[in-house]
Amino acid sequence: MTAHHFDVVVLGSGAAGLTAALNLAGRFRVAVLAKGKLSDGSTAWAQGGIAAVLEPGDTFEAHVEDTMIAGAGLNDRRTVEFVVERAPEAIRRLAELGVPFNEEGGALHLTREGGHSHRRIVHVDDATGAAVQRALERAAADNPNITLFPDMAAIDLVTGRHGERYSGDGHVWGVYALNRTEGRVETFLGRATVLATGGAGRTYLYSTAPRGATGDGIAMAWRAGARISNMEFMQFHPTCLYNLQVKNFLITEAVRGEGGRLINPTTGKRFMPYYDAERLELAPRDVVARAIDAEIKRYGLDYVHLDISHMPAEFVRGHFPNIYDKLIGLGIDITRQPIPVVPAQHYTCGGILVDLDGRTDLPGLYAAGECTQSGLHGANRLASNSLLECFVFGEAAADHIGACWDQLPAPPAIRPWDESRVSDSDEEVVVQHNWREIRRFMWDYVGIVRTTKRLERAQHRIELLAHEVEDYYGNFRVTADLIELRNLVGVADLIIRSALSRKESRGLHYTRDFPAAAAEPRDTILIP
Repeated sequence: MTAHHFDVVVLGSGAAGLTAALNLAGRFRVAVLAKGKLSDGSTAWAQGGIAAVLEPGDTFEAHVEDTMIAGAGLNDRRTVEFVVERAPEAIRRLAELGVPFNEEGGALHLTREGGHSHRRIVHVDDATGAAVQRALERAAADNPNITLFPDMAAIDLVTGRHGERYSGDGHVWGVYALNRTEGRVETFLGRATVLATGGAGRTYLYSTAPRGATGDGIAMAWRAGARISNMEFMQFHPTCLYNLQVKNFLITEAVRGEGGRLINPTTGKRFMPYYDAERLELAPRDVVARAIDAEIKRYGLDYVHLDISHMPAEFVRGHFPNIYDKLIGLGIDITRQPIPVVPAQHYTCGGILVDLDGRTDLPGLYAAGECTQSGLHGANRLASNSLLECFVFGEAAADHIGACWDQLPAPPAIRPWDESRVSDSDEEVVVQHNWREIRRFMWDYVGIVRTTKRLERAQHRIELLAHEVEDYYGNFRVTADLIELRNLVGVADLIIRSALSRKESRGLHYTRDFPAAAAEPRDTILIP
């Protein structure tokens, strides 16, 4: 088995992973692993932008309060302040890397999104994430201390129990990964490991997340012994394009921020005044998603309309060129017609529990970005805080690794991956069938509106699937699809367990059996 030795191993090639790698590369040799292509993660899909206090009259305190309100009081204020105060500097560094942020009158052009009290969204048209991804990839590719490994599907973290001399202290030394091109398992070892593997959106039938968002880092950390927190808080974006051919095209929050209105296609009326008369379409995402869900169910609709056609055509095309071009290709002219939209899973607010240094419970293991629960998002993420979290915590993890390098021991002798007891499977249909089953019942039973009975039905099904998948995993050679299915089953179980344990409605977790919020907000923490 091929073994690669680096100083630090980073899993994930999006905003969090590449930020960590670039901040480490001044001193250390860094391996960056991507499950597919380097740009296949969620970062490149981000449309809206990055939140930062840059407008005259805006303040850090206002950004903190907006984040706390959106998070339904479950946020860790210390974490929120930590991230918000570092946002302007993160924007400056990205501009230095060549991210071509939109400007107006010699200053950065700022837009406003739901839940924000000021214009503070820095953006590159309506494709900010793609521009950020290109700049980070360029910088990483040009750095001699960073080696990029695409098409490496991580299987499990390497811990003390994988050493030739067994150790139960939980120290993480790297990862076993399937080389998808050559079909063999390889080992990547280092003194420190950074998980930046993104969220678990593909646990659901409808999601704006990319195909690879299968909760890999969360599942691997859980199996290795790390605590997982707040997995019940799955954010559903209110406005995903409803189209039978295009399954996951997001219509950015900024369309509502620039005047888009939600209309019931049956009544022809704007309906947000009935649900949030003060904030209307700019209410936090959980409020808007539940409002759309209620209208769809009440009137038997397939979708609602998001209409920005009342704005000048030049304004619409100028602010949303990518959305305009995409929808023109589907026969929808958004300067003259409304957009059919439905809610879809969009962001995983829970994940691996980390501190302000990006440290997990396990020695040598750090994490950053959507795979974590840092305390920033609470019960609901505020729009455009997600990329920001990646930059701040990617840098924080790198800084802590550098500061504590002398205390991080070198990896011991590690046992190679053993495939002598397994064979190739002739039942790949089992993997595909189980994948579809998980996504369907998670959508039906663990979606926007929940009940205890629905959650218990989901729990029963996931227990049966978990036994089946583990039996399959133990008998057949690993494939990329099997690795993802194993992780999907794991994160689905964590989501269901977390949702059943919360006996209240708060933020993104709304249950008819406990419609009120508890007096004291508390995190859900699952311990292996």
